[in-house]
Amino acid sequence: MLMKYLSRIGRSLMVPVAVLPAAAILLGLGYALDFEGWGGNNVVAHFLVQAGDAILRNIALLFAIGVAYGMSKDRDGAAALSGLVGWLVVTTLLAPGAAAGFLGELSASSALAFARVENVFIGIITGCIAAALYNRFSKTELPTWLAFFSGRRCVPILTAAVMAVVSLLLLFIWPPIFGALLSFGEFIQGLGAFGAGLYGFFNRLLIPLGLHHTLNAVFWFDFVGINDLVTFWSGTGVQGETGRYMAGFFPVMMFGLPGACLAMYRQAKSVNKKRVYALLMAAAITSFVTGVTEPIEFSFMFVAPLLYLVHAVLTGISMFIIYNLAWIAGFNFSAGAIDMIFSINAPHQQYWYLLLLFGVGYFFVYFFVFTFFIKKFNLKTPGREDEIDVDSEMAIELADGNWTAMATGFIAALGGKDNITNVESCATRLRLEVKDSTLISDKDLKKHGAAGVIKPSKTSVHVIVGPKVQFVADEIEKMI
Repeated sequence: MLMKYLSRIGRSLMVPVAVLPAAAILLGLGYALDFEGWGGNNVVAHFLVQAGDAILRNIALLFAIGVAYGMSKDRDGAAALSGLVGWLVVTTLLAPGAAAGFLGELSASSALAFARVENVFIGIITGCIAAALYNRFSKTELPTWLAFFSGRRCVPILTAAVMAVVSLLLLFIWPPIFGALLSFGEFIQGLGAFGAGLYGFFNRLLIPLGLHHTLNAVFWFDFVGINDLVTFWSGTGVQGETGRYMAGFFPVMMFGLPGACLAMYRQAKSVNKKRVYALLMAAAITSFVTGVTEPIEFSFMFVAPLLYLVHAVLTGISMFIIYNLAWIAGFNFSAGAIDMIFSINAPHQQYWYLLLLFGVGYFFVYFFVFTFFIKKFNLKTPGREDEIDVDSEMAIELADGNWTAMATGFIAALGGKDNITNVESCATRLRLEVKDSTLISDKDLKKHGAAGVIKPSKTSVHVIVGPKVQFVADEIEKMI
């Protein structure tokens, strides 16, 4: 139950994260126009930098709204509004001046804690509370004389009241919580390159559960004081330090996994090579350009778990090495070529071009390591299956944009319309609630374009589709 809830939080984090590429584009263009003054010497650059920074300065607010929206049962605007209302209440009541008015003179540690109350941690808590209230009370009917405030309209009011009570509690428990979070952040940072390596390793291991987004928040945002992503793009970090928890992903996503695709293609049976070529080529290009890696990872994650463990270790090694070398580039979405280009002139980039050279080497590391393990242990990677599924080529055609056909095939493979109770989409996966998961045909889902299938529980299933998953989700929702 806890894992399922954390997975839902991880999914909802993608709502505000999806806004970050806009910041990357604005800031990247601004820094490119004035790469010495960071917008201080050019009015157009200043305009672009300020516009991009507006998003980063309010990232915690975006998390409060986005999590409330993403965690709500039908993702309604009233839930997002409730997240905003809750955020305004808690950040106003816990502002340093207000807290001092309630508690009297603040100690140095308490003053620091209340000065840092506008952070992603508080944003996520606020969003979760707002979503829970929406899910519980959005259908509530009030007496006739209060009928106007029935249903969704009562949720923002309830959220304001509940967050006022939560704020009262946080007046006393926020300083020690903040101190604990800060200590954890300092502990991770104190591990240096080893800590970055551990992060990279567990980042990959958590992908099957969808919890990697939750882990990312610890390192990329102001969750425990690391805030690597935001300070990298805003130029408020430390040169040579900020960006180290992002840079090591570039060699893996732009080069390593495409090298793995080449290895899997080379080791596929001759009769299957034509079939897997298009699938692996499309996945490799997607990984290189955008940094979206799940179509590749789910192609071997479950059929060759040993290989996936090797992939997680190689990711950790890349993070460890790049952290030590202090070659730095950053991203706002994922470590692909698009984000690399926009980060070239970012204030804290450092030797970004050496990441590309290292990446070329990592392409061959992945290629030879994957080749060795596939041959040594006869792993059933794509194209090496014992049974040839002659219908698998359908996946290539459907993945080309026939979302109606894909959705139709998915619904049938999921046990029909009556078996599906809820449909949501994440960055690359459909997250569905079903009545009976035993009615689901994994083989048919893959035949119609799924890269992988996960069943976290008897009533839940994740179908890995790729970055255009939203189109499939929309079609399925229309049909059911």
